[in-house]
Order: sequence, then C-alpha cells, then structure tokens
Amino acid sequence: MSTPYLEPKRVVVAMSGGVDSSVAAALLVEQGYEVIGLMMRLWSEPGADNTSGNAANKCCTPESMGNARYIANQLDIPFYVVDTQDVFRRKIVNFFVDGYSNGVTPNPCVECNRHIRWDFLLNKALEFGATHLATGHYAQVKYAEDHYQLWRGVDRHKDQSYVLSVMGQQQLQRALFPVGGIPKPEVRKLAEKFNLPVAKKQDSQDLCFLKDNDYRRFLRDNAPNIMDHGEIVDSSGNVLGEHLGLPNYTIGQRRGIGIAAAHPLYVIGKNAQANTLIVGPKAELGTPSLIAKRVNWVDGITPEAPFKALVQIRYKAQARPATIIPTGAHSIKVEFDEPVRDATPGQAAVVYDGDRCIAGGIIFE
Repeated sequence: MSTPYLEPKRVVVAMSGGVDSSVAAALLVEQGYEVIGLMMRLWSEPGADNTSGNAANKCCTPESMGNARYIANQLDIPFYVVDTQDVFRRKIVNFFVDGYSNGVTPNPCVECNRHIRWDFLLNKALEFGATHLATGHYAQVKYAEDHYQLWRGVDRHKDQSYVLSVMGQQQLQRALFPVGGIPKPEVRKLAEKFNLPVAKKQDSQDLCFLKDNDYRRFLRDNAPNIMDHGEIVDSSGNVLGEHLGLPNYTIGQRRGIGIAAAHPLYVIGKNAQANTLIVGPKAELGTPSLIAKRVNWVDGITPEAPFKALVQIRYKAQARPATIIPTGAHSIKVEFDEPVRDATPGQAAVVYDGDRCIAGGIIFE
C-alpha cells in the first residue's frame, strides 16, 4: 500500500495546558511552521471542581485553559477552544458505562484517540486549513517503504503508542508527535528553556471526566443496575459467596474479594449475563491465548498468514512474544509463547514488531 509523504505546512497543536503539548507547540514554532493552538472543551459530570461552578473535565480545567491560552500568546500563535462536550459524552462516556454494563473493563483512552483526537479533532484541524495535527503524545511517526509507521516513544516509561494503535494511514499521514523522540526529563528542560510556566506541572493520570476519581461511584450514579449483587463461583460453578457488583473487581485481583478459602483466590473472569464473578487459584489465572476484535492494522493491510510478534495487553504491561493468527479483516487470535496474566476483555491487545506498532484490537475473550 503506497501512501504519498505529506509535507507539514500549517499545523494545529492540540493544547492541554500541560508541559508536553506546550513544548510540542514551542518546538514547532521554533522549527518555522505556521502553528495554531486548539483546545477541546470536554464533558465532565456535574459537580466537577470548577471555579465557574460548571462541570470541568480534568483535561480542560479553567487553570489548564488559562495556561494554554497564556502559552499560545507567549508563542504568538492563534488559540481557539472547540466545544467537544456532546461528541465526547456520546463516544467516550457512554462507551465507558456500556462496557461495564456488558461485564468488560473498557479503555476510554483508546476510544478517545479513536473518535475524539484522530477523528473529530483532526477534522477540525483540517477545517482550519492545516496539513497536520500535532499532539504531546510520546510516540513517533516514521515514513518508510511507501507508508507511515507508528513507533514507540524514545522514553519507554512514557510511551503512548499503546493508546494510539487505533491510527491508520490517513491519520498518521497528518500526525506529528514533536516530543516523541525526546525523553521526558529533556522535555521539562526544554519547557524551562522556552520559559514556559508549566515546566514543573505534574502529569494527569486519572479518568478525566470524573469529579472525584472514583469510577465505581460514577457507575453507581449513572447506571445503578451495574452494581447489582450476584454470586461468586469457581470455574466449576460452585457458589462460594456474594459479590458487590461486577465493576468492583478486576481480572487478577486477589485482595478484597470477600470470601475465605484454604488457598488464595483470584478473580479469573466475569459473566455479565449471569451476573457472576468467577474466582480460582493462581494456576487458573494465566491464559495461553486470547481473541481480539475491532483490530486496526496500522499499515492498512491484513496479513494472510500467522506470524510472530510481541503483544501488550495493558498500558503499562510488558509486551510478550506470541503467534498472531488473523481470523478475519478485523479479528485475530493471539497464542502466547507462555501463558499471561490479566488478559482482560475490553482492554486493548496491541501488536508490535520490536518497537514498531503494527496493530491494535480490543480483547474479546
């Protein structure tokens, strides 16, 4: 598949008021591009901390918006705020609640990159006449063999290629990650060099749309039936106790299950239809294989034959060697060389060839 190289000209930077996107903007200005700053106003539940009294998403608090506007002015670039609340609620928040309702553990950051940054926001950037959208993500885009490639960021501790595995050629062609080739400590030094007031600002780690970082409370408020109590069973179906609502438990969890046993028990699965929590000994926790659906092949071509690769099943997990078996245009079976723990339906399974991200899908079973 051949994708012509697209030279950057006018670049929209997705600004958050944080150090990474601010340095990304400063680097692009320094490199001579025509730069426009764009910040999204995202949905958050009523009652979120906000000096104006309205809901404020953690990605766009009044402080963050003020920082972004100040930095854009400092860099002498235009700055605009785009109202993204409705599409964010429909595509991300509803997806989050629906996932837990169906007994899976959804990853809203993956979906946000799929629907918000690299669809909605990219289209907004194009409306501004931009050739590219730049973000502060720690990842790299390379152009080789007539197509675009997605690579891990140089700083492996900050690498975000996992959540960007939804990107294809049309998105990568127009993507710039200015800090992806720079270690995080150096990014902070650059912020100081550019005199940016956010040089020491801490990174945000929590779900951005929650008012108190408590996703269980959020689910109770927005979908009370999700927290219905049910049976705790072993893999043979024997009833061992009662759970307090499936979203309160994660695959691999040991503590807090609430039942006594002669040996440690771990959460090994959930059955949303029967509203049962499945537990078992550590020996039952590992899985030799998984099925992933909604698979995106970054270069746009579905392999016809099985191949060896590395597969990462959590954002901070180590990628494990496996055999990838294509089972359709957008589905794969992953057979690990050794069983892996914590393969959780709803999370992303991302396929790597070394440090190059070649595909990503959602774990189905």
